[in-house]
Amino acid sequence: MKRIFPMPPSFALLTLLSFYPSPAAAQTSWQQINIPPLPAFHPREPKRFVMPNGMVVFLQEDHELPLIDGIARIRGGSRSEPAEKTGLVDMYGEVWRTGGTKTQSGDQLDDYLEIRAAKVETGGSADSTTLSWSCLKPDFDDVFKVFDDLLRGPEFRSEKVELAQKEYFDAISRRNDEVDEIVGRESAKLAYGARSPYARVPEYKTVAAVTRQDLVDWHRAHVNPSNIILGIVGDFDSVAMEAKLRQTYGAWPKGPALKDVDIEPMPAKPGYYLVQKEDVNQSSISMVGVGITRKNPDYYAVRVFNEAFGGGFSSRLFRTIRTEKGLAYAVGGGIGTAFDHPGMVRLSMGTKSATTLESIQALDEQIDDVSKHPITDAEIKLAKDAILNSFIFNLDSPEKILRERMAYEFYGYPQDYLEKFRLGVEKVTPADVARAASKYLHKEKLAILVVGNSGEFDKPLSSLGPVTNIDITIPPPPGEPPEPPAKPAR
Repeated sequence: MKRIFPMPPSFALLTLLSFYPSPAAAQTSWQQINIPPLPAFHPREPKRFVMPNGMVVFLQEDHELPLIDGIARIRGGSRSEPAEKTGLVDMYGEVWRTGGTKTQSGDQLDDYLEIRAAKVETGGSADSTTLSWSCLKPDFDDVFKVFDDLLRGPEFRSEKVELAQKEYFDAISRRNDEVDEIVGRESAKLAYGARSPYARVPEYKTVAAVTRQDLVDWHRAHVNPSNIILGIVGDFDSVAMEAKLRQTYGAWPKGPALKDVDIEPMPAKPGYYLVQKEDVNQSSISMVGVGITRKNPDYYAVRVFNEAFGGGFSSRLFRTIRTEKGLAYAVGGGIGTAFDHPGMVRLSMGTKSATTLESIQALDEQIDDVSKHPITDAEIKLAKDAILNSFIFNLDSPEKILRERMAYEFYGYPQDYLEKFRLGVEKVTPADVARAASKYLHKEKLAILVVGNSGEFDKPLSSLGPVTNIDITIPPPPGEPPEPPAKPAR
């Protein structure tokens, strides 16, 4: 039998300690690490070409897996639908797929795609609608035919239109169940105006007004090659794919150009707005206003300010309101940006009912403090590092890069916008950040929304100023009596 001699305790301890530096050494060693600069960023470019009929195509090869995915983004979304038929594009996005084609119903397409482990999906947003697919490489021809049939020959079957309306009615009936949904909806109304296409919401009446013919007419007016950006990523040869697409879509006639949409925000008057909700024990607070677009020269300064002021665990709002004051589990926000219309200025937090006014005043103090104590060099460095170090994770796959390129094409941004982003962030100075904060964040211009039980507030909300009560009662379907009015709030 082999004898094992135990190690003397003192020797074992010394051996163990030799693997770990002393606390003093550990405290300084990480500070002495020489961190090299970030390497040059050169994303793999997709192939881009434009057909004579105006269709723009991006092809991104990716041979890691035997998959081929594609998406067609089509100009025109819910911001262009008639106000009296709000919800039309949402219904269109659903029935486009469920309604099937002239040769196969939506249910038949489900079965056809399921046995191929493939999917074809449709959707709609404020500025566009989409038709996409995902499939294994051997099934590409079969699945692409379904995609093409839906793109150019959807049926919008009447029974699926009726089903979509019923589902929409159900969603409307439940839209006040979740506080977050209320906050998001009412914040948009305060920032853009209740009648703005960026804020209006479907009602029973507007959804009931949508007919099958409306969906057919929308498709005819918007789905044409000059209105489409098509992106494909996956295991294919770009030369062969381009030839197939030119053969499939080259003879498709060019359609009429859409008019540019210019929607002027009409924000609510600054002040306090209350949604009385008695079945909660917390208050959700949002300070909202109108932000900027990404084309604004101050965009990069705003991005750095947002990160430093309200963007994460190291931001000012988080450190002061959550960590120091203990008023909220989560708090943050900043000056919103969007591609082709002003984003929303929004500072948000949730707190218990008994600290509602204290929390509002804490947010006020932090806005005031920015001018008295501008964002420091250390805060700016930390914010830049956070932005730049996370930047690559938004572009760590060929598919993500393709989506970015398609977005720049859609909104008319230069194709080198992605490469310029890092340089733009790095060039931001403390003076730029201070200027952006003073230019776009004004406490006296913000509408302050509170969703909560006013009977449990630490003080009446009216002690801060005049309060406008927001009625979120859902208008009944046509022919039904209205709900009783909500109790007045303080």
